[in-house]
Amino acid sequence: MLMTMMAIYTLYTLLRVYISVMQIGFINQEKRGEPVLMGPGKYRVAGNYAVAKEKLSLVGHIVDYLLFVWWMAKGFAWLQGLVGAEDTVTNAVLFLFGFFAVNFVVTLPFELYEKFKIDEAYGFNKMTPKMFVIDTLKQIVLFALIGGAVLGALAWIIAHVEHWWLWGFGLIFVVVLGANVLMPFFMGLFYKFTPMEEGELRRKIEAMMEEAGLNSQGVFVMNAGEKSTKLNAFFGGLGKSKRVVLFDTLLAKLKDDELLAVLGHELGHFRHGDIWKNIALTGGLLFVGFFLAGNLPDSLFAQIGVVPTAGVKIAMLMLLFPVLGFVFTPIMSYVSQHNEYAADAYGSEVGGKNHLVSALLKLVTENKSFPKSHPLVIFFYHTHPPILERLKELGFDASRVDLDGELPKDGIFEFIKKEE
Repeated sequence: MLMTMMAIYTLYTLLRVYISVMQIGFINQEKRGEPVLMGPGKYRVAGNYAVAKEKLSLVGHIVDYLLFVWWMAKGFAWLQGLVGAEDTVTNAVLFLFGFFAVNFVVTLPFELYEKFKIDEAYGFNKMTPKMFVIDTLKQIVLFALIGGAVLGALAWIIAHVEHWWLWGFGLIFVVVLGANVLMPFFMGLFYKFTPMEEGELRRKIEAMMEEAGLNSQGVFVMNAGEKSTKLNAFFGGLGKSKRVVLFDTLLAKLKDDELLAVLGHELGHFRHGDIWKNIALTGGLLFVGFFLAGNLPDSLFAQIGVVPTAGVKIAMLMLLFPVLGFVFTPIMSYVSQHNEYAADAYGSEVGGKNHLVSALLKLVTENKSFPKSHPLVIFFYHTHPPILERLKELGFDASRVDLDGELPKDGIFEFIKKEE
């Protein structure tokens, strides 16, 4: 069984490495070709940014594999020797804290390099080392308190309940739902949320939400610009009561009409029930993962030299989930891309097609998103359709954008109007 698992993980790693290599070669070739959606200078910069991040991911794939091999060969046995082999809740939590601590230490350099080297070089990162340390300490405390409680409950189920994988799935699925509801609260520990001032834009946002069947719990501006220059917005909460959260960077870059079109797109996801579809897909992934973990033979644990305690079983589940997620990803990506097209259609209907096109073009430029990807990357990883396909579906011809590296003074919207 151990050899089978090693073979599967090796194949999984080789596929990820191959996809990354193909993506790097594809972008390196495309960035030297005819630019689209942005001027030549920005096009090359976006390509270089995408390649830099993909190279880091490539190294990460190899390190993940070496870490997996280490856990299987001696890591689990070493850690169990430190905390003991008693099958108790306390033992399981200590074992898992050790497991996550080792993974955290190994992966931390990658996070630091991405944030303070790559994102810094391309003008995205605004965090200071002090801010990073404070945020990291907050995350550790949250994980110790909430994660420890969840892991302890799961360990108790494994140790005391028959068919533990089924009840464990139920517990984690409920936690996932709760996390969606409480996400704005957790983010409030890392960012400041300020109610948007009364005015025409806020009234239009609330009217758009009402028309879509949502009850507004407030419109807030998040001080994302203190840590990053990237643009984003989201709705918080499950059900019909939601709060709107706008990055201050988004407000600074988009006109009101463009912003409303972007929010219209997000409202399209609600109107089409996409949130519940995503939750159902996540639930399916969790169910299969727990089923597989709950039916691993004891001989596997004997082969790696450990007693199959609750902590070991949960850690094994954590190691296997990325492989299972990779198998599920094309399905989830296909559904998500289909949902994005439908949300674009709704956003263009309530916010104006030209305004949505204008906003999408600005988002691509400001986030330095290279507009092309290798087909394998799109198939496995893209939750959104390629931007060129989204624009084409909206009836916009990308070849009409020839801006020599800068947006027109009046924005893309005015540029499109003149062409029409």
